Amino acid sequence: MGHNRQLYTNWILRPEGIIMRTLLLLILGVVLLACSQSNVDTPAALAAIEQGAVVIDVRTDEEVKDGMLPGAIHIPHQKILEGVSALNLSNDDTIVLYCRSGNRSGMAASTLQAEGYTHIINGGGYRDLIGNSPG
Repeated sequence: MGHNRQLYTNWILRPEGIIMRTLLLLILGVVLLACSQSNVDTPAALAAIEQGAVVIDVRTDEEVKDGMLPGAIHIPHQKILEGVSALNLSNDDTIVLYCRSGNRSGMAASTLQAEGYTHIINGGGYRDLIGNSPG
């Protein structure tokens, strides 16, 4: 065991080991940054809702028990493609997505955009939308 530990210590301190660690940390940072940037646009979502956009709640079944926006359709984010396809929406229909914080709705938005949907708005969190909605 001591010999293997020495080999590992020698490798990790060599230039290629340092480069590998640096690359792994850089990749991890990029992934974490991408996950945290969900392009939430609550004002645009509220305006689109007032104009009649399709509103989809991508939270879990348990989460929607706390309430949903009036007129929202519940489609868990893991099933967003199947759910939106079942609604027979056009690729240019305006769709507002929301969840608890904006992360899952951001993932769902990316999934729909990758399939050619062009007017997707990440509304962010339910509490933000319900707290700012008219009426």
